[in-house]
Amino acid sequence: MTGTEIAKERKAAVSVRALSKTFGQGDYAVTALDSVELDILENEFFTLLGPSGCGKTTLLRLIAGFELPTEGSISLQGEGITDKPPHRRPVNTVFQSYALFPHMTVAENIGFGLRMLGKPTAEIKQTTERMLALVQLEAMAGRRTDQLSGGQQQRVALARALAPAPKVLLLDEPLAALDLKLRKNMQLELKSLQAETGITFVFVTHDQEEALTMSDRIAVMKSGKILQIGTPRDIYDRPTHRFVADFIGDINILEGTVERTDGYLATVRLRDGSMVSAHLGTASARSGNVSVAIRPENVRLAGAGETPTLTGVVENIVYFGAATNLHLRLGTGEEIVIRNPGAVDEGKYQPGATIGAIMQPDLIRVLE
Repeated sequence: MTGTEIAKERKAAVSVRALSKTFGQGDYAVTALDSVELDILENEFFTLLGPSGCGKTTLLRLIAGFELPTEGSISLQGEGITDKPPHRRPVNTVFQSYALFPHMTVAENIGFGLRMLGKPTAEIKQTTERMLALVQLEAMAGRRTDQLSGGQQQRVALARALAPAPKVLLLDEPLAALDLKLRKNMQLELKSLQAETGITFVFVTHDQEEALTMSDRIAVMKSGKILQIGTPRDIYDRPTHRFVADFIGDINILEGTVERTDGYLATVRLRDGSMVSAHLGTASARSGNVSVAIRPENVRLAGAGETPTLTGVVENIVYFGAATNLHLRLGTGEEIVIRNPGAVDEGKYQPGATIGAIMQPDLIRVLE
C-alpha cells in the first residue's frame, strides 16, 4: 500500500497548510520552512527526515507551539491551534536532552505533568504505575534520574510525556545521545510503545536507518520543503527525487537520454550506449536527458553466457560480512556499486578485472 492510499484510509491528527517560517528580516532573513503542506494521520508513527538545517525541527517546534509561523496554519484533529500557546495544545515533546529533574525520583518525574494539571493524587499514582509498567521501570520508581543509564533516562522522559495522554507526541531526535546498540534496541521499543498507546508519534531524525526501521510514513525534507512523503518502502524502493534517492541508503545514479516512453515506463539510453527500461513513477521528465537510479543490491554480477547490461573495471572490493560491495568504473567515467550477497571469488574478482553487471529492469527509476 502506498503512502497516498494510507492517507485516504485514516483521519488526520495534524494538518499543516501553506506553512512558512522566516527568521530575521531583510538581507538577514532565512526561510526555514517554505509553504509546507502535510497531513499526519491518527495512530501513526510519522518521521520528519532530512539533513541538518532542512527545517524538520522548526516544523516540530511550530506544531508544539514553541515558534509561531510566518504564514500558514496548523490544526489538530480539525481544530485550529496556530495561535495557541504550547500549554493549551494537547501535544507533548520529548527532547534530545530528556530535560528530566535530577532531584526527583523516576516516579516523581513521570507524575510531574499530571500534578501541574491538577489531577487527583489517586489518579497520578495510578497513571504513574501504569507508565512505569509500560516502559518497564517499576523497579526504578524510587531512584533519582541521575542514577540511571542513558537508555533508562530516555524511557523516563517518554513515560513523563505519555502520562497526560497527549493527542500527539513530538520527539526531537531523542535517541541521538545513545550508543549504537542501545539506540537500535530503543527504536524497537519506541515503535512498540506507539502501537500500544495508539498515540500519534511525530519523530525527527537525520538517521535514515532509524526512519526506515520505525516509521509508518516518512517525509523527506530539504531546504525547508518536503520532497517526498511515503512508506519506508516507497521512499527506499520508489524515490521520486534525486536528493531522496541519494539521501536514503546507497544508490547508483547514471545519466542517460529517454528514447521513448510507454505509459509509466521509459526506454533510456545510458551514456555508454546501453539501453535500459526504467520506471517513470511521478517523474515529469519524459524526454531528453534524465538520471536513472538503482540500488546496489539490485545489480548483480553477470554469469557465464549472460549478456551484461553494463561492463566496467573493478576499482575496489569491500567485504562487510553479509555482503561484498564491488565498485566498478564504467567507460564513461561513472561508477556503479554491485552488492553481492556474502563473499566473492577473490581469484576471479580483483581490482583491475573487467566484469559485467546486470541491472534488474523493474527496479530502475527515473528521477526528478
